[in-house]
Amino acid sequence: MDGQHGGSSNDERNPEKKGDVGMILVHLDLKGAPPKVSYLAEVLPLFSALGANGLLIEFEDTFPYYSELLPLRATHAYSPQEVRELLRLAQINHLEVIPLIQTFGHLEFVLKHREFAHLREVPTYPNSLNTHKEESHQLLQAMIRQMMELHPGVRWLHIGSDEVYYLGEGEESKKYLPENGLAVEDLFMSHLKRVAAHVVSTYPGVRPIAWDDMLRSARAQSLTDSGVAQLVEPMIWDYTPDLDVDSRVALIEKYTKCGFQKIWLASAFKGATGACQQLTRIGHHLENHRRWLQVMQRIPHNTLQGVAVTGWQRYDHFSVLCELLPVGMPSLAVCLQTLKNGSFSEQVATSVQDLLGMSHLDTENCSSEALGSFPGSDVLTLITQVMFFLKTPTQDFLERNQFVTGWFSPFHRKRKMINPVMVQQIEPEAVSLLSNWTLVLGDLQAALLKIFSANTVEEWMEEHSLPYYLQLQELVQDLNTALENQT
Repeated sequence: MDGQHGGSSNDERNPEKKGDVGMILVHLDLKGAPPKVSYLAEVLPLFSALGANGLLIEFEDTFPYYSELLPLRATHAYSPQEVRELLRLAQINHLEVIPLIQTFGHLEFVLKHREFAHLREVPTYPNSLNTHKEESHQLLQAMIRQMMELHPGVRWLHIGSDEVYYLGEGEESKKYLPENGLAVEDLFMSHLKRVAAHVVSTYPGVRPIAWDDMLRSARAQSLTDSGVAQLVEPMIWDYTPDLDVDSRVALIEKYTKCGFQKIWLASAFKGATGACQQLTRIGHHLENHRRWLQVMQRIPHNTLQGVAVTGWQRYDHFSVLCELLPVGMPSLAVCLQTLKNGSFSEQVATSVQDLLGMSHLDTENCSSEALGSFPGSDVLTLITQVMFFLKTPTQDFLERNQFVTGWFSPFHRKRKMINPVMVQQIEPEAVSLLSNWTLVLGDLQAALLKIFSANTVEEWMEEHSLPYYLQLQELVQDLNTALENQT
């Protein structure tokens, strides 16, 4: 589908209104809790209204791979028709799409499969690709070809390449590196160059982007001599609130001296404060963006291509879900508006509240009870209730209530022993909590199913609600049984 750039020119996107920021991409991490296209149809206009003009879409196993790559396709993957519809929605909302495909590290979703396990750098670990095997390059080329088939007309392709763990530790690497007098960084840059060169030669006009973390410590001369700078635009990522502005400016200067013409930056609006985090710490992400704005003010305007505001859904393919997209929407709004306006102020906060339909915006606490009218706001409200007003009281009741721990311990429960007097101290609160859980979980499940597939809802509920609900349910059952034994 041509016109993948949102169907508008640079002038129509008005990047000058965003100061020196350039492109502002919202990162959709679809390797966990991929939203239904119907929900994306609701939020993409909001992304645009908040200041975004692009999407960085990371499908991983939710891409509709086919033929020899069919094993990579998850059961809940999008269909080709759904991908095309997503791209159409992006276009009409003036959001330029950049697909992201991992080509080195974070290939667990590929290398976990028996068909591709022999292509691991270290046989035990599915993280990283063995670059010494020609079959590895054939695999990547097939993945890129299928991705590009559904994304004609794109100007950039993000080829991943971050966190290539265990690189150089495979037996072939251990032999190859000393024999050729090379360091691990040389092995990395050689592969990055080969993948980027394939993209550039096969898809004229497409520019590769790569995460920069594996390049940061490379010697300047090695980086210059590698030829990578002529092929790749690095994306420097740092999601911390205490981002070192001086070091990031120095890093950009290093890349520029090594020949890189354009640089991307990557911040985060969610998914960067803990693998199990379920409510977004807006203040953390706001401060991260404030620091990045300071970096932008100190680098040449023509160096910066744009910023990707990342929203990680899993830390890697095997980790649990962190904050769901609807939960992170207020944070995303704050971050996008801060980038668009060059700062965060009361006026910006008011704008965010108006766009989200919120009466109050709390950037310091995760437990804001302010309701909103943005798509998925009911999910945020209900998950906040679970985390603060159900989970915590239930933990306190089960682990610290003196009657539960003192008179109905695991020892007592196993033997169905209890003083009937103590049932009166325990049962009312247990039944009340159980009733509250039942009401909220029913509403939450219904709200989640409007946005996500059943397997995502099942995963979230099993991780964050059912353990507490079931413990309460079993406690009440044990109380009744124990009481019956005493009569």
